[in-house]
Amino acid sequence: MRKRLAVTVVAAVLTVAGCSSGDGDDASSSSAAPSGPVTLNVSAAASLKNTFTAIAGEFEKQHAGVTVSLSFDGSSTLVNQIKQGAPADVFASADEKNMDKLGDQATGPTIFATNTLVIVTAPGNPKGIASIADLNKAGVTTVVCQSAQPCGNATDAVEKNTGVTVKAASEEQSVTAVLTKVTSGQADAGLVYVTDAESAGDKVATVTDPAFAEVVNKYPIATVSGAANEALGKEFVELVTGAAGQKILRDAGFGKP
Repeated sequence: MRKRLAVTVVAAVLTVAGCSSGDGDDASSSSAAPSGPVTLNVSAAASLKNTFTAIAGEFEKQHAGVTVSLSFDGSSTLVNQIKQGAPADVFASADEKNMDKLGDQATGPTIFATNTLVIVTAPGNPKGIASIADLNKAGVTTVVCQSAQPCGNATDAVEKNTGVTVKAASEEQSVTAVLTKVTSGQADAGLVYVTDAESAGDKVATVTDPAFAEVVNKYPIATVSGAANEALGKEFVELVTGAAGQKILRDAGFGKP
């Protein structure tokens, strides 16, 4: 009887010890770094390419084993891709309208930057463009963004405010595409964001119009609900909205939220 009781006591002790050990492992694993390589998928508006590439590099330095995969395109295009199942842990839009289109999939949208339009031309402004009205001058080939894209929506707003409808030769899917057509000589002028013009440097000349200041695009960022790395995505959002991310954005010409 004593032998059987001793065996029972030993088994109970081993069971308790096993449970304690398991609890300890769970606690440590929840706070530990990823056990293997992790890819954080970030979809961002085309106008954020330079700044988010820099921010992603900083994020990777702070998170060993994490690679940030960046996807840049027009905000409307990115929303459609996410809705169709494209991998995205974080989405950054160039306007609130397209963030709203993501609906419940967008968790905690936060405005992190602002931007306005500007006219870009070939260096030296050979066509003598001085205002948005001049984009319709004879012999001037102008390109703009599609209305579904934030840059196109902003263009529509400027047109409404000024009563000037730009007779565009083409409507592009992203602000980057508009800039490329101007820098490559395929167009004489285009409507892009201030930050895109700044990134182009001496490849373009810029022309402002008072009407541009009245149309300000607000950039929201959010994690994507149900994404594989939503928690890690929140840390990326914190970097963008924090001091380090904001400095990168300010240096590139983006306005404050």
